[in-house]
Amino acid sequence: MTVRDGRDDLGTTVTSFMSVSLDPPMVLASVTTSSYLTEVLGRQDRWAATILSSGQRALAGRFAAEGRPGARILLASEPHHRGEHSDALIPESGRSALECETRRRVEAGDHTLFVAGILSTDYVSRDQDSLIRVNRRYLT
Repeated sequence: MTVRDGRDDLGTTVTSFMSVSLDPPMVLASVTTSSYLTEVLGRQDRWAATILSSGQRALAGRFAAEGRPGARILLASEPHHRGEHSDALIPESGRSALECETRRRVEAGDHTLFVAGILSTDYVSRDQDSLIRVNRRYLT
């Protein structure tokens, strides 16, 4: 998940991301409430979500690391572009990428749920498997 905040680009690996509705198309992303990203998402309604491919474990790890640098640095060695609708950085080698606009924020325990409408599907790559993590391990 990436978002642009002025001159800064932020991103994180989220462990809870799901479809909410097909009509209208909506998704939900869960982010730790105490994180700086949640603060930024309180100011910026538009963001991007990339469903990584099974070969992108290292990229997911970089975006999940404590004290990680900004998204521009994390994506420096990866092909990427800015989303047309969100202006967020989007890695080009994932399974799919969505540009989203937050419609509702819901506090739930130590996380904030961002319910968002899908503004556009940036790309879909049908020839790759998605990176899926369950019970703290990646599925093969």
